[in-house]
Amino acid sequence: MGTTSAIIMATIVVYLIVVVAVGVKFSKSSNSDEFYLGGRKLGPLVTAMSAEASDMSSWLLMGLPGLAYAAGLCDPFWTAAGLALGTYLNWLFIAKRLRIYSSQIGEFTIPGFFSKRFGDDKNILRFFAAFVIVVFFIPYTGSGFAACGKLFGTLFNIDYHTAMIISAIVIIVYTTLGGFLAASTTDFIQSIVMTIALAVVLGFGIVKAGGMGSVIDNAKTLAGYWSVTATHSADGASSYGVLTTISTLSWGLGYFGMPHILLRFMAIEDHHKLKLSRRIASIWVVIAMGAAIMIGVVGSGMTKAGALEQLPDGETIIVDIAKIISTHGVFFAAVAGIILAGILASTMSTADSQLLAASSSISEDILKNTFNIKLSDKAGIILARATLLVIGVIGVIVAWDPNGSVFKIVSFAWAGFGAAFAPAMIFGMFWRRTNKWGVLAGMISGGAMVFIWEYLIGPLSPSLAKIYELAPAFAVACIFIVVVSLITGEPSKEVISEFDKFKESLAK
Repeated sequence: MGTTSAIIMATIVVYLIVVVAVGVKFSKSSNSDEFYLGGRKLGPLVTAMSAEASDMSSWLLMGLPGLAYAAGLCDPFWTAAGLALGTYLNWLFIAKRLRIYSSQIGEFTIPGFFSKRFGDDKNILRFFAAFVIVVFFIPYTGSGFAACGKLFGTLFNIDYHTAMIISAIVIIVYTTLGGFLAASTTDFIQSIVMTIALAVVLGFGIVKAGGMGSVIDNAKTLAGYWSVTATHSADGASSYGVLTTISTLSWGLGYFGMPHILLRFMAIEDHHKLKLSRRIASIWVVIAMGAAIMIGVVGSGMTKAGALEQLPDGETIIVDIAKIISTHGVFFAAVAGIILAGILASTMSTADSQLLAASSSISEDILKNTFNIKLSDKAGIILARATLLVIGVIGVIVAWDPNGSVFKIVSFAWAGFGAAFAPAMIFGMFWRRTNKWGVLAGMISGGAMVFIWEYLIGPLSPSLAKIYELAPAFAVACIFIVVVSLITGEPSKEVISEFDKFKESLAK
């Protein structure tokens, strides 16, 4: 291994040691509530940045720049617009309500919240919601392990399985030790590393491309590249279309149902501080996604200027630029290490949150509440950590095939959560008349429609296949919630009374 590679590796190792140290620091959880929700102690800055870091994953530093590099502004612009809008509206309409309501009814998991919010004494909602989380989050977690394995395998010529297992062990260790507080604190650190990576790569790329003017001039010479109504390809420009635009924007609907993001809303120490968190999160998301898109565009300019070879896979653009930066001396090799740690951070910050959500669904919602297994606080913590370890091992097994599609898994899981949980969360916060049967019908129909659209309806027509399955599944879930709630009777007096109490607290 050369000096440059050694410095990069050393920088990344230091970063990994830091996140494990954070896990050790927060390893003294006294009960399940503290392990899974940090005792509702998060400050506004950590709440905001950990929520967004856990959301973005490696898609921010690999997928988005790669898409812009290959096809121009249009597709990544509308995707980012949908995600930015979804982020803001989720913080605006759900965050405060969920923090107040979940605290009022004493719940610290999403399935538990649904169960108590709708008066589900039989825990049917709790079990089904936990089942959905496990079904979608275990492969989602595996995709994160796979992304880490591919990154290190490519960088240092390490065997994929070795790199993937080492990455998984680090994530599992600090999350198992420190639980939610460790995950949230490391996510906050990781958001800083991601921001540094984006800023350095973008600035360096602009300089190497000959300035921003040269970057824009190059983009304008490529048909459809500098447009938000057409996409670029080797064959020229292709119209994006209204239906495709709406479908792409629908990615934003998923935010209202993402358990690992919603948990951050529940965990803040004071709901009055959520306004500050919302501003921080919304501004960071817009800037981060904008920078990621521009890195792709700048990369095209670098290729035109001869500073970067034509890339067969645009998703490696930040890695390739980091390698160029590393050739400028010892200091810049360390900077390159920080940039590459940023890619690792974006993946780890999502995987740790997914591990916790899946673990809490099994240990708290299924074993302890659905099957009424009574445990002491100490035994509850042991069960929580054991469950997390088991899920981590299953995630490694899921990630074993290096040829698996990371993006496809992420896209499908995002649609699954958005369809099953987002309508239920929205109606639960705003419609007094919503009942448990309507919500159950919405979860089942929404989750089912994701599979039906992807594997049955989509293949019937090329135009239907272009529609992201979240959009029709979300609509179907909303219809079922309304219709079934209206035909199955009003919620119990206790549920309505709890809702009215929540509305009074919200007004204060």
